[in-house]
Amino acid sequence: MATILSARTRRSDDEVKKLWKDYRAHPEREDLRNALVEHYLPLVRYNAERIWARLPDGVELDDLMSAGVFGLMDAIDAFDLERGVKFETYCVPRIRGAILDELRTLDWVPRLVRSKASKLAEATSTLETKLGRQPNETELAEFMGISVRELEKMKQDASAVNVISLDKKWYETDSYKDVREIDILEDKKGEDPTRRIQKKDLMRLVTKGLNRNERLIIILYYYEELTMREIGATLDLSESRVSQMHSSIMERLQEQLRRRRPEFGT
Repeated sequence: MATILSARTRRSDDEVKKLWKDYRAHPEREDLRNALVEHYLPLVRYNAERIWARLPDGVELDDLMSAGVFGLMDAIDAFDLERGVKFETYCVPRIRGAILDELRTLDWVPRLVRSKASKLAEATSTLETKLGRQPNETELAEFMGISVRELEKMKQDASAVNVISLDKKWYETDSYKDVREIDILEDKKGEDPTRRIQKKDLMRLVTKGLNRNERLIIILYYYEELTMREIGATLDLSESRVSQMHSSIMERLQEQLRRRRPEFGT
């Protein structure tokens, strides 16, 4: 594929006609088909670039070119020389169709969602121009002829359209590797590894010297956030018994901490 995409061989009309006749006589010859692909490759690039120019960042031109080449190959295989139609006219819809099919596989946002997002953006822009300010939800819903609740649902659906590629370049560096979106993206749900270690050490310190049931009560209550009743059901104890054991454990732990306070410098 890389060899095909890099080729820029141009042939005269007579040479192209001969190439077509030879290929139809010997369709099994890959070299003849590749020669035709090389000749019509500028059509692929032209159509891929026109589509790519209207797309958001994150879509690679090479991906569209590759899809277009497959469309060109299908057109070459299906083209009938006897129909009197120029191949350029016949193949362009095939090339564009293959590129658009590739875009559909890359785009996970349903067409209906995109339509809603476009309508919402258009209505917002119209009202901003009319009012000279950002419209509120009530004004926007009234303008669109829907309820505020329906507007909120539409906004929620439309937010799915605003996606970016994690491979998109964030900024260039002096090194060989540019910084990408994924390199600077913060995982707000991820647990700080230092905090996880501290939490583990604290749990080991707190539960030291406790028997099995006492240790489980502390872990289930403070770390798993179970209720006294749920802990009782887990340990086959009554809720009141769990509460009594918890109070006793707390008293002992407080006494331990008082004795060890000098170790913490307090």
